[in-house]
Amino acid sequence: MKFRIAPDPFQKLSLLDDATRFEPAGSDPMAEASAAGAATGLPASNLPTHVPKPLPCISDVSTPHGKKPIMKAMMTTACERNCFYCPFRAGRSKMQRVTFAPDEMAKTFDLVHRAGLVDGMFLSSGIIKGSVTTQDKLIDTVEIIRSRYKYRGYVHLKIMPGAEYDQIRRAMQLADRVSVNLEGPTPQRLQALAPKKEYWNELITRLQWIARLRDEEKLRASVVTQFVVGAVGDTDLELLQVSETLYRQMGLRRAYYSAFSPIDQTPFEGRSATPAQRQLRLYQASFLLRDYGWSVEEMPFAELGNLPLHIDPKLAWATENLTTPLEVNHASRDELLRVPGIGPISADSLVRVRRENTISELAHLRYAGVRDAEKAGRFLLLNGRAPVRQLPLFAG
Repeated sequence: MKFRIAPDPFQKLSLLDDATRFEPAGSDPMAEASAAGAATGLPASNLPTHVPKPLPCISDVSTPHGKKPIMKAMMTTACERNCFYCPFRAGRSKMQRVTFAPDEMAKTFDLVHRAGLVDGMFLSSGIIKGSVTTQDKLIDTVEIIRSRYKYRGYVHLKIMPGAEYDQIRRAMQLADRVSVNLEGPTPQRLQALAPKKEYWNELITRLQWIARLRDEEKLRASVVTQFVVGAVGDTDLELLQVSETLYRQMGLRRAYYSAFSPIDQTPFEGRSATPAQRQLRLYQASFLLRDYGWSVEEMPFAELGNLPLHIDPKLAWATENLTTPLEVNHASRDELLRVPGIGPISADSLVRVRRENTISELAHLRYAGVRDAEKAGRFLLLNGRAPVRQLPLFAG
């Protein structure tokens, strides 16, 4: 009789590779990159000698507590659902299937954490034996990390479509952040992406429950969602409309926009990839909705409901609408926030500075925290005068 020797947890962790690259976890999704080997702490001898270095599942992630090396892992890369764009979809033979038990995943994270390689976890999973069973395994893993291993650091936990109310409550008690991925901006778009998922019953309802739990039980976990961009004809208008609703009505912390990239052995393998520039413009517009008080109606949509790719949406709006420069010493905070190069922090700083001094030079803008003073200066008057762009020193 031959016995098959199962890979140990670290070999399995390596087999995950960068499986969660399709799921951003932090506050700067376009900048998330592998950071294995960059962490410090206990010496690497705390890990078995065969553990690969760097571990591909470690990424630098901007969290609410600062930038941290995070272990991005999945309980299983097997899945019983058949989302048309997904590398983990049922029946895809090229996918390496790896499965962890909760004890195993928790112990592996603890060892990697104590070795100083990570300071946080993003935990997701494919769905096996239903969403409720899968969600239990995710929760059990974090329960063990918190109780047995006494870890008090950052955890971002995925909520499965169709998870139960009490499961979501427990997830929010354990995690710093939870995510419910809508994937499509409308029921019709989701149906074209993932025919076994239900937009209202499985996903939107869970976001509503999270908002209720945050409001009624004061649970601290923030909530994010993700969209797959460009695979099924979705428009920027659709994506930003639902993002605005989630920001305003359900306290969404962040919307992630993942540019579609075709995967072989999926129904969408022959479709064109979405340009990365479209993803960037969506993030820029989303920040205007969330942090600057803009509305979707103010966005500079081109034909077919998409943002122009060649220009930042804020700069596009200002070029069209700020034809008369604003006097920086008198403009309201809301007006200053419309100026390219000025954000919430620098707008507040400008309001403070001008109480004591007259702002009359580009250097004064820089002093107030405006990083790109020349860009902002195109749309401002400084004490009644258009700022003069200064030539570089020793320009010949």
